[in-house]
Amino acid sequence: MHDIRAIRDNPAAFDAALSRRGIENASSPLLALDAERRAAILAAETAQADQKKAAKEVGAAKAKGDDAEFERLRALVAEKKAEIGEMQTRAKALDEKLTYELSVIPNLPYDDVPDGADEDDNVEIRKWGVPPVLDFDAKEHFELTGVAASMDFELAAKISGARFVMLKGAVARIHRALAQFMIDTHVDENGLTEINSPVLVRDEAMYGTDKLPKFGEDSYQTTNGWWLVPTSEVPLTYTVAGDIVEESTLPIRMASHTLCFRSEAGSAGKDTSGMLRQHQFEKVEMVSITHPSQSDEEQQRMLGCAQGILEKLDIPYRTVELCTGDTGFGARRTYDIEAWLPGQNTYREISSVSTTGDFQARRMNARFRPADGGKPEFLHTLNGSGLAVGRCLIAVLENGQHADGSVTLPAALGPYLGGKLTLGTDGKLS
Repeated sequence: MHDIRAIRDNPAAFDAALSRRGIENASSPLLALDAERRAAILAAETAQADQKKAAKEVGAAKAKGDDAEFERLRALVAEKKAEIGEMQTRAKALDEKLTYELSVIPNLPYDDVPDGADEDDNVEIRKWGVPPVLDFDAKEHFELTGVAASMDFELAAKISGARFVMLKGAVARIHRALAQFMIDTHVDENGLTEINSPVLVRDEAMYGTDKLPKFGEDSYQTTNGWWLVPTSEVPLTYTVAGDIVEESTLPIRMASHTLCFRSEAGSAGKDTSGMLRQHQFEKVEMVSITHPSQSDEEQQRMLGCAQGILEKLDIPYRTVELCTGDTGFGARRTYDIEAWLPGQNTYREISSVSTTGDFQARRMNARFRPADGGKPEFLHTLNGSGLAVGRCLIAVLENGQHADGSVTLPAALGPYLGGKLTLGTDGKLS
């Protein structure tokens, strides 16, 4: 959410920042609506003052026995009351309209975010590991002999339709092991607090984390109004909604492993093979709530946490900074981590780590009280995948594949798999 006062004070800076996202002259209609809203509020307040003055004069006229003046003033008071009601209704409608218009405008990119139109203009900032050199044609995860029988898309379609998968046996266990490994690493080594959060949330939580009103079609809503979370960023971030936390408690660092749900609106025909893009998936999410002065450093720390998971699993990856045209709606800066997938012979996104500045905090009215006792200020919120479990499963299977379709699994998963690190062609662990 944007601060209309900041736009009013410096519309040129607001327009310049949004123009980097391809949005031109955004301030003019907002300021015109704001001026109309303020004029309506002023008119209502002036009418209220006139009503109060007339009400006092009514008593004076009655005391003097001036019946004509008494009736005139009493009629004026009644007239002003009706007028005030109309004015207040109009002012409220204009205020709601301005709030809505502000809520559908994306966040302003930081000055250091690279300019660009789309993902082709993203900037690689790091590359780790060496993609395996295979002496056979690499297969995609769902084609591997040891995987195929345990990754059942037809059975899932029978139950739920397209873009669902039923994992069975050893593959289901590897998937579970990956999630457990991620959570343990983030808690034991990275200092995050594990949260077991709801996956059904109210409108307010979706709005506060910038998923509504603009992206409602991307999520699922139940018949009684709850939303299925697109990521646990929503419940974790919303934990501070409406609060004033003490500065001494910052930063607040959380991690949660949950099911996630996305309609994948507008992605028809994209990544339809395998389990790369599903309606239901699991993710370990990281969320940090920070002091504004800490948020840039915190984003780098979170990025390191996510990269560290892939390094422990020995998965080659590259990290890119998203350009202005590819940065998400609520983010001021985003880094994507892309894991190497031999079956596709390319890097594919497995994590996004974003800082929103105070964009979400304003929507949620989430603030902190400075240690020096000053006026409460808006918090900064950050979120990042640590990691997408299904996509990590894909990366583990494809990078560990052999010509016969068996898979060697990362040593880091040994404690979670009873020391069994080979997925055989029979689909069993050994």
